[in-house]
Amino acid sequence: MKKTWTLPMQILLALVLGIAAGLVCGLAGLGDFTVNYLKPFGDIFVNLLKFIVVPVVLFSMIGGILSMDDMKKVGAAGVRTVAYFLCSTAVACVIGLALASLFDSAGLFPNLAGDAQSAEYEAAEYGGFLSTLVSIFPTNMWQSFSSANMLQVIVIALLFGGSIMAAGEKARLCRDIVASVYAVIEKLMAFVIGLAPIGVFTYIAWVVATQGTAILGSLALVLLCAYIGYIVHAVVVYSVSAKVFAGVSPAAFFKGASAAMILAFTSASSAATLPVSKECADSMGADSGISAFVLPLGATINMDGTAIYQCVAAVFLASCAGMRLSIGQMALVVVTATLASVGTAGVSGAGMLMLAMVLEAIGIPVSYIGLIVAVDRLFDMGRTCLNVTGDIACSLCVSRWAGKKA
Repeated sequence: MKKTWTLPMQILLALVLGIAAGLVCGLAGLGDFTVNYLKPFGDIFVNLLKFIVVPVVLFSMIGGILSMDDMKKVGAAGVRTVAYFLCSTAVACVIGLALASLFDSAGLFPNLAGDAQSAEYEAAEYGGFLSTLVSIFPTNMWQSFSSANMLQVIVIALLFGGSIMAAGEKARLCRDIVASVYAVIEKLMAFVIGLAPIGVFTYIAWVVATQGTAILGSLALVLLCAYIGYIVHAVVVYSVSAKVFAGVSPAAFFKGASAAMILAFTSASSAATLPVSKECADSMGADSGISAFVLPLGATINMDGTAIYQCVAAVFLASCAGMRLSIGQMALVVVTATLASVGTAGVSGAGMLMLAMVLEAIGIPVSYIGLIVAVDRLFDMGRTCLNVTGDIACSLCVSRWAGKKA
């Protein structure tokens, strides 16, 4: 019988080949070739993923709510999900600060205050928690869809799902329409996901060819520190919680989540990885309705990787500015990063706004972000991979807590 390659195997092969191609192009001075002729195909793949994200989130969340058949279950799943994410984010902040402080105490973070003066970064204005809260309630449904405002799309799905459930038998037609439309979307998802190896190969080749040498520069240590934090958090928090609360062994968990993790790492977009994340979570036993509810919510508010990055970057930039963070400032970093994660969209590069907020909170000039902008993509890939891993772990845990483990 002919052996077929599974999607995770295809993605892994594409990752290895992409790294090799990127190294060759980088050494040969062909970085522009990857930008002009390889990256566009990766952009097409990610565009297709983003194209289906809004309908997937909208109809999968509505379907997930309807499948619970009880608003109390929806509320319980939401409380459990948010509680899991807030706790894991707080732990992520502690891990990031501990590692960064260790690196800083060892003298591994340099003082680059003189160089920082020429590094500029213009931060977007943050209006505060209440402003973020108000902004998640849409005034125009179609505008929310066209702008892919995921927080607003989630609110719309919750409102429609709850209303259809409350209408009972009179809304039977709406239930059938949701189920029918989502069946079509699933077929579309299968087609787009099948293109993942192409997207992974082209994107990773571009990243390695254009930014790979930056790893060998002065930012290598802060990158190393962040990635150690990512790995520690994934193993200690996610795999352990999946084992303790969902009965999935660490080896089985990482194997089952590998396709989504690799895609998230290369695309740096947790929202774009949603279809693959759901497939991975369901294959490991998560209830389909609960994963349809948890994963889109996690792609929006679960930012553990971003939290670790913020803490590491804050200590690093403080060192560059010749500053030492006090215990009080570190505590403020934890609180700010945890609360700010709620308002950060699951798209590539969204962590920069959060980092600007953290720096302002502890008195470090926001212009210092310019020191790490050049390699932010490398940070972004790892933190997005961690965020997606956490979304999958949460869906497994919430499924078990709801008594719906397959």
